[in-house]
Amino acid sequence: MPRLFTGIEIPPDITERLSFFRGGLPGARWIEPSDYHVTLRFLGEIDDMIAADVDAGLREARVRAPLTVTLDGLASFGGDRPRALYASVVPTPELVDLQEEHERIARRAGAAPERRKFTPHVTLARLNREASPEAVARRLTEAGVFPRLTFTARRAALFSARTSRGGGPYLVEAAYPFADADFELDDE
Repeated sequence: MPRLFTGIEIPPDITERLSFFRGGLPGARWIEPSDYHVTLRFLGEIDDMIAADVDAGLREARVRAPLTVTLDGLASFGGDRPRALYASVVPTPELVDLQEEHERIARRAGAAPERRKFTPHVTLARLNREASPEAVARRLTEAGVFPRLTFTARRAALFSARTSRGGGPYLVEAAYPFADADFELDDE
């Protein structure tokens, strides 16, 4: 069974800009730009009934306007044991509200509560032990000034993650358009 999560897709022009930060860090497994996303609710390996209930809940969710998403810097998770390099996302009230709605839907469907605090981000690389805190700090410094990147999210999606090392490839299993949104990322 695939692992599932809900999230927001990153448009191609933003993925291209983020891909410029790839490389230059020993111990990094770089995420494919086509797999960049903002996770709203990680579900993990759940049974088909819970997955169907999550899907139904997302389809019935309140109508919301497209939302502005802004990426504003590079950072890492893990402190003295860095485990991921990411682009941070500004936690606007609209984005936090969307995430909280996905959390409620997941819980109503029977998924265990999420224990981690929501820190919106786009994972750029997963790091192993070779990526020392010093090397990560050096890479963040060498990256220079991060230009604020902004886009309009016009839908949320239910993604599946195929079993692999470091995640990906991620596939959109279902999409949930926001109000007045005719968004088709896959039409290339």
